[in-house]
Amino acid sequence: MSSATEPIGSAPDEAPDIHTTAGKIADLYRRNDEAVHAGSARAVAKQHAKGKKTARERIDMLLDPGSFVELDELARHRSTNFGQDRNRPYGDGVVTGYGTVDGRPVCVFSQDVTVFGGSLGEVYGEKIVKVMDLAIKTGRPIIGINEGGGARIQEGVVSLGLYGEIFRRNTHASGVVPQISLIMGANAGGHVYSPALTDFVVMVDQT
Repeated sequence: MSSATEPIGSAPDEAPDIHTTAGKIADLYRRNDEAVHAGSARAVAKQHAKGKKTARERIDMLLDPGSFVELDELARHRSTNFGQDRNRPYGDGVVTGYGTVDGRPVCVFSQDVTVFGGSLGEVYGEKIVKVMDLAIKTGRPIIGINEGGGARIQEGVVSLGLYGEIFRRNTHASGVVPQISLIMGANAGGHVYSPALTDFVVMVDQT
């Protein structure tokens, strides 16, 4: 168990030798550090200047300290359209996992507006679908922390297809597990359609 904002170890100063066990561990630490700091320093500073928190900071504020277990932290998009293959941040713009709130287990996803503007692509959508499936299977509430620009247009209809999968799970989860949506800033397209299907929607005024 860990914090959403703290890397699991120190990233190496030099490229590790991945042919050794120590090198493999160091490489894991490097990748983890990149995932935790996926958004650019400029994007994070812009978010803070608006008085907002990052996706990971929001998870840490919501969950009990040290209870967060992240899923698919190192997942990256597969798109090669429009030069996307040259920019493949770990996590793909959404943080997913599970933890506890006042000792009670929950599943959570938090959209990261500092990565691709929080827009939803194929892998991003797959991560949300996976954590929703986990919530339904284990009987946990699912909490979505929403802020982003809708579908990632560079990935075309694939993004729209994943929205369909998310909406499908919203309906399957209805009456089975509580679904809670937090609207933490500007949202567009499917980023607001899904919350409209959930049980509770909490919106931050004037964001």
